[in-house]
Amino acid sequence: MNVDGFSQQIEKLRLQVEGLLQWNATKPNSQEEIVMEAFEKLNIAMEELLIASQELEETRAAVEKERQRYQDLFEFAPDGYLVTDSAGTIQEANHAAATLLGVQQKYLVGKPLIVFIAQEDHQSFSSQINNLQQLLNWEINLQPRRGTPFPASVKASAVYDLEGKQLGWRWLLCNISERKQAEEMLHQAYGKLEIRVAERTEELLKANRKLQNEITERKRAESQLLHLAFHDALTGLPNRTVFMNRLTHALNYSKRHSDYLFAVMFIDLDRFKVINDSLGHLNGDQLLLTTASRLKLCVRSIDTAARLGGDEFTILLEGIQDVSDAIIVAERIQQELALPFELGGQQVFITASIGIALSSIVGYENPQDLLRDADTAMYRAKVLGRARYELFNSDMYANALARLQLESDLRRAIERVEFRVYYQPIVSLTNGSILGFEALLRWQHPERGLLNPADFIPLAEETGLIFSIGNWALHEACRQTQAWRVSHDSNFLEKISVNLSLKQFYQPNLIEQIGQILHSTGLDADTLLVDITENVIMENSNKAAATLLQLREMGIELSIDDFGTGYSSLGHLYNFPISMLKIDRSFISSIGTSSMNLEIIEIIVTLAHKLGVNVVAEGVETKEQLALLKKLRCEYGQGYFFSVPLNSSAAEELIMANPQW
Repeated sequence: MNVDGFSQQIEKLRLQVEGLLQWNATKPNSQEEIVMEAFEKLNIAMEELLIASQELEETRAAVEKERQRYQDLFEFAPDGYLVTDSAGTIQEANHAAATLLGVQQKYLVGKPLIVFIAQEDHQSFSSQINNLQQLLNWEINLQPRRGTPFPASVKASAVYDLEGKQLGWRWLLCNISERKQAEEMLHQAYGKLEIRVAERTEELLKANRKLQNEITERKRAESQLLHLAFHDALTGLPNRTVFMNRLTHALNYSKRHSDYLFAVMFIDLDRFKVINDSLGHLNGDQLLLTTASRLKLCVRSIDTAARLGGDEFTILLEGIQDVSDAIIVAERIQQELALPFELGGQQVFITASIGIALSSIVGYENPQDLLRDADTAMYRAKVLGRARYELFNSDMYANALARLQLESDLRRAIERVEFRVYYQPIVSLTNGSILGFEALLRWQHPERGLLNPADFIPLAEETGLIFSIGNWALHEACRQTQAWRVSHDSNFLEKISVNLSLKQFYQPNLIEQIGQILHSTGLDADTLLVDITENVIMENSNKAAATLLQLREMGIELSIDDFGTGYSSLGHLYNFPISMLKIDRSFISSIGTSSMNLEIIEIIVTLAHKLGVNVVAEGVETKEQLALLKKLRCEYGQGYFFSVPLNSSAAEELIMANPQW
C-alpha cells in the first residue's frame, strides 16, 4: 500500500468512528453494547491500519531499494551526470562528472554549469540553454578546473514536477577527446588515403599513358617495320619485294588481257662510285635521295618507282599504249638527272644508263625474266657509252646468254688454272738490248682457244673474279722472272711490267698482297714495274696518290700505260711518283704519216724528261718508227718489230739468244 492509500484508510476509519458516535446518540442502547460494537469496529480498523502500515513499509523499502539502485547507477555511471535548476546551477553531480570537470563532487553542487564551459563556447551554451525545450544533443568544449579544455558530447533533458512545471535539467556529459582524436586520425587517414588514392590514380594514369604510349609506339614500330619490310630504308621508295609483287600482278593481268602493255625500266647511275668515294657516303646518300625524288616526278601515280639497292633503280610503267610512252619517260628521266645536284656545297652532275623491256617483246612467263632483260638492256647502254637508254631485243638476250656462259667458263678457268702469262720484251732504244718483259695475260679456253684480255677482263672486273685472276697473274710473272734471273745473268732482266686494273688497284689489301708475292717468289721490289692506266689515278686522285706512294716506298716502280688516251696530263702526273710513261700504240702507228702525232710524241717525250720520267713507245712495228723514236730520244720501245708476246718457253729462248736491235 502506498502513502496515499494509507491516508485514505485512516480517513475512512475516522469517518466510521464519527458515524458510530452519531448512531449511538440516536439509539438508546446500553453503554456496554455501544462500547463493544465500537471496540469491535476499532479493532477491525486497527487491523486494517496495521496491514496498511505493513504495506507502507514494504513500499518504502522497495522505493528505497529503487532509489539506491538509481543512486548507484547515477554515482557509478562512466559518464558524467548532472542535475541543474532551470538557471543552470548544479544541484546534483555524480563522481564521473566531478572527475570530468576536475572538481571534488561536493564542491560541484551550487556551481553554475557555465563555469565549466570553455570561454569560446559560453555564448553558444547560453543560447542553447535558454532555448531548450526538449532533449537535445550537441558537442561543446568543457573547461575543467585544472587542465585544458576538451571536447564533450552533451545531452540535456528537462525535469518536471507532478504538475508538469519545469524544475530544471538533467545533463549527460561524455568526454569525446579520444573519439575526436580517432575521428581526426580517421580524417587524416582518410586524407592520406585520398592522397594515396590520388597518387595511385595518378600512377595508374601515368601507367595508362605509358601503356598507351607503348601501344602507340608499338603500333608505330610495327608500322615502321611493315614499311621497312616493303620500302627502301634510305629513299623510302618501294623495295625489290614490292616491285616484284606489282610486276607479277601486271604480268598476270597481261596474260588475261592481250591488249594490256607494260614496261620495265632498269636505271643505273653512271660513275656513282666516283662521287661516293670522292665526296663521302653522306653526300652519296643525299644524291640517291634526290635521284629518287626526281624519278617520282617522272612517273604517274599508277606506276611504281623502286630502288633495288646501291645506285640501281627500277620503274614499272603500267597500261602504256606503245613503246613511245616508255621512251618519253626515259628521256624525261635523263632531263631531270641532267640538272645539277647540290652536294656538300658544290654542284655535281650525273647521268644514268637505262634499259627498257616491253611486256610484248617476249612471251614472258616469269617476272624475273622481265627484270633480267631490262638489266641486260641497261648493261648494253653502259657499253655503248652511258648516259643513254636502250630497248631490249632478242640479240641482247643471246649476248646475255653468251656472257653468262663466259662467266661460268671464267669461274671454271680459275679452278682449272687455264690462264697463261705471255711475255713481250721491252727494249732499250739506246743500246738495243732487252730491259725486261711486260707480262700479258691470256686465257687458254678449252673450246675457243687462246683469248686476249679484252675478251674476258671486263667481265672479270664486273663479277669480281679479277681479284683471283690478277693475283695469280702477278704471282706467276714474279715467279717466272725470278726463275730467269736465277738461271741467267741476274743483271740481264731489270724489269718485269705487270698491269693492274682499276678494281685491283683499289682493293683494300693490295699492298699486303704485293708484299706477300715478292716475299714468296724472292723477287726484288725494284725489279717489279706496276702498270696502271690514266683512269685509275683519275678515279680517286687522293687515294691513288696514297697507294702509289706506298708502292714507291716499297721500291716498286710505277708506269702509266696507254698514255694519251685518258684524261690526265703531264702537269697532273707531276703529283704522282711515276717513273715511266707508255705512249699508246695509236700515236706510234701513224708516226711516219702524221706530223701532228709526231709533234705530240715529241712534246710528251720532252716534258716527260723535264719531269724525270722515262718513256716507252708501244706498238713499234717498223724500222722507220724505231728510227724516229730514237731521234726523239725515247728511252724504250715495245712492239711486234721486236717480238710478239711469247709464252714462257719462247721468252726464255729469247733471253738466251740475247738479241740486239
